[in-house]
Amino acid sequence: MTAPFQGSLLDLCEEAGPGPLGSTVRRTVLAHGAWVDVRPGWIAGADALFDRLMQVVPWRAERRHMYDRIVDVPRLLKFYDQGEELPDPLLRQAKEALDAHYAAELGEPFRTAGLCLYRDGHDSVAWHGDRIGRGGSEDTMVAIISIGTPRGLLLRPRGGGTTLRHDLGHGDLLVMGGSCQRTWEHAIPKSTRVTGPRISIQFRPRGVR
Repeated sequence: MTAPFQGSLLDLCEEAGPGPLGSTVRRTVLAHGAWVDVRPGWIAGADALFDRLMQVVPWRAERRHMYDRIVDVPRLLKFYDQGEELPDPLLRQAKEALDAHYAAELGEPFRTAGLCLYRDGHDSVAWHGDRIGRGGSEDTMVAIISIGTPRGLLLRPRGGGTTLRHDLGHGDLLVMGGSCQRTWEHAIPKSTRVTGPRISIQFRPRGVR
């Protein structure tokens, strides 16, 4: 069962869609050649988008090997591969805006979209980097749009170190770039305080998972 979602009073607007990027993006340079960009409230109409995606995305549960047993993945998932139609026109607009802003730095467009539904504070994702494929050997980018109830996204250097926290929801954008997937890890921990659901939309280049 998914907990009810409490929308943001700040999201009551007439014009839905991605806002400007450019100088509105705040970059934090990390160690080892990594960086993180943050743009709060980038998606106007994020709460309505959340409601639409809850209804139209064919969410599915997965099970995976972990150590010596099969466990349930603590979130629901849907992956949209290159060439597959995205579930909402606003996501196409967001991808086009990200491609335009990051084209010179990334050198290629974003190709895939992975959607995760965190139903409540019990759902989570453990420490990891997107190192399957090219992300394990090349600098790349992962752009994350968060809609729904804010959750804490944690970042730390691979192998341990000071942990950084970004509370993301209601249309916030976070982009991890440079060596971030190889030299840093990120996680969404479980929370006893969060009760509402959150959807994470992750845009990635070709061959990065």
